[in-house]
Amino acid sequence: MSLTMKEKKALTRETRDRYRKASKKQRGEILERFTWLTKYNRSYAARILRQKRVLGEEKKKVKRKRKKKYGEEVLLPLRKIWAICDGICGKRLAPFLPEIIPILESFGELKITEEVREKLLSLSAATIDRLLAPLRKQYQLKGRCTTKPGSLLKNQIPIRTFADWEERRPGFVEADLVSHDGGEPRGDFIQSLDVVDVCSSWTETRAVKNKARKWVLEALKDIKAKLPFKLLGLNCDNGGEFINAHLLAFCEENQITFTRSRPYRKNDSCFVEQKNYSVVRRAVGYQRYDTEEELETLNELYRILRLYTNFFQPVRKLKEKIRIGSKVKKSYDQAQTPYQRVLASPFVSSPAKEKLKEEYAKLNPAELKREITRLQDKLLKLAHLKAELRRKREDETTKDFEDIFDESTRDSWDYVLT
Repeated sequence: MSLTMKEKKALTRETRDRYRKASKKQRGEILERFTWLTKYNRSYAARILRQKRVLGEEKKKVKRKRKKKYGEEVLLPLRKIWAICDGICGKRLAPFLPEIIPILESFGELKITEEVREKLLSLSAATIDRLLAPLRKQYQLKGRCTTKPGSLLKNQIPIRTFADWEERRPGFVEADLVSHDGGEPRGDFIQSLDVVDVCSSWTETRAVKNKARKWVLEALKDIKAKLPFKLLGLNCDNGGEFINAHLLAFCEENQITFTRSRPYRKNDSCFVEQKNYSVVRRAVGYQRYDTEEELETLNELYRILRLYTNFFQPVRKLKEKIRIGSKVKKSYDQAQTPYQRVLASPFVSSPAKEKLKEEYAKLNPAELKREITRLQDKLLKLAHLKAELRRKREDETTKDFEDIFDESTRDSWDYVLT
């Protein structure tokens, strides 16, 4: 009767040590007996007896002997910096560490030794991601589009093509509205106007009462005045809040190239679409906002968020995209903040750069982050309070309705209907 595989492995495990310690003559005898029992080929049997472990046996894990290079003394300040920078990835955080660490130290937000500083500055992007992996949380937020097409003046506003814009020069922006309807697109609700410069990624956001062209135009005028460079081009979608005579006249008066995206092609405005999530949705979520107090709070938040995003949020820009067979290989430049990209541009005036430098020297990113968190909490409380009051009103309405239709009323209805 032949042995089972389990029995053969047990016999191999038992015979292996004796075989390796035996003399040449003894090995021959052991091998003869082993092949007779297992029915293995002689050369195969000799090979498995020479091996350190039996085929299928789990390899013993060797504990790492080398000490960790980055301990808690490095991980604690890294976590703080990462939180202040809004949890950005290692490829964006690593090149920004030499700039953010001295700023936080100057405001007393970070106290580290010279040794820890050197270790922090030596961190690679992959090491940062590995050290921070346990802290990362992913949020999947989804919303809906509430853009209504504006058919008026479409023939006068050209569709944007690659030849229309000089995207290596600051001043050509994409604009879009983000709806805060809370999943219920009824009545009036607040919209966020998001404007992104294609070259530098400079982002400006304003909250408006609704999609009326009056509020959108006022917000665009305010953004134009706050930009650190001249507004040269404006690209938007085909919504009626943008495709109208008022905005067209404003662009013609200020010599702004006004273009629109192709219908149902979101990639035509890919820069602002990306910021709609990374700036607006991540900051204010998907709650419904429709009151004056919420409008004021949103604009107060956006005033702080503007400084935080443009001065302390490094971004990577796509340099080239090459298709190799069925795969696409992308290469990016080194992560820089929009502020750094504006300073590096030869098209921005020296007075504008000096003004930015003065503003930058006064900013504490940790304090900005705390203020953003405070305003986010305030917005959330306002939204929850409003939802609770609405539920109470609905419950009271239901109760009043039931009181009116008492038993006698129901009986009379039954009489009429029968």
